[in-house]
Amino acid sequence: MPKVERSIPPYMQVVTHLRGQITSGELSPGDLLPPDRALAEEWGISRATAQKVITVLRTEGLVETVQGSGTRVARTAPLHHSGYDRALSVRRTGRIYAEGEYARITSAGLEPAPADVAEALGIAEGAPAIRRIRVTYSAQDVALSMSTSWLDGALSASAPALVSTERIREGSWHYLETRTGRSVVSGQDRISVRLATDEEAELLALEQPAAVKVTKTTLRDEDGVTLEYGVSVTEGRESIYDYSV
Repeated sequence: MPKVERSIPPYMQVVTHLRGQITSGELSPGDLLPPDRALAEEWGISRATAQKVITVLRTEGLVETVQGSGTRVARTAPLHHSGYDRALSVRRTGRIYAEGEYARITSAGLEPAPADVAEALGIAEGAPAIRRIRVTYSAQDVALSMSTSWLDGALSASAPALVSTERIREGSWHYLETRTGRSVVSGQDRISVRLATDEEAELLALEQPAAVKVTKTTLRDEDGVTLEYGVSVTEGRESIYDYSV
């Protein structure tokens, strides 16, 4: 039986566990979740609490209930919606994308670093920076997000795949670990919402005017040095955070 921490509401511990399995790809779209009775027995909670778990996950768009079949991972679940989710996926499964997801790198190369990128990476404005632009798709070929990753241009010598449009299956920062020995140990996501540009709306199949969620992710090594700075744009879904105070 999983251990329940006293300081966190029991239902949120189960929600966090299942959410992590879904966003990491350990549970794939269409996979069935245990019924509420099984969840209650496994976690030592009441059936009412187990039903609350399912309700929260359904509200977040991660699961759907199918009459006669039970509750399954939603086929359009918003997977990997943060840098943390992507990092968790690599640590758990060795892959950055969930089963069936794939990405297309639309461009990759060295560009002069804009002011905000230079500040994030700790390099001079206008210095060479690696820019990789990718579009991530679901198993149903639906565009889930478009993102731009920026890295110090000096890394292109030891990690040449970063300036190629060939997809790096394990993710750019994990690739960096193997090529440079520098490990990502911390990250930060800054999330905001704005109106989509025409290009973003077309790519994500949104009807204008449409809101998009913009996530700026900073990944740092053990010395606190930024290895990667990324900006991801997705449909402006609601975010829900439960916590105890």
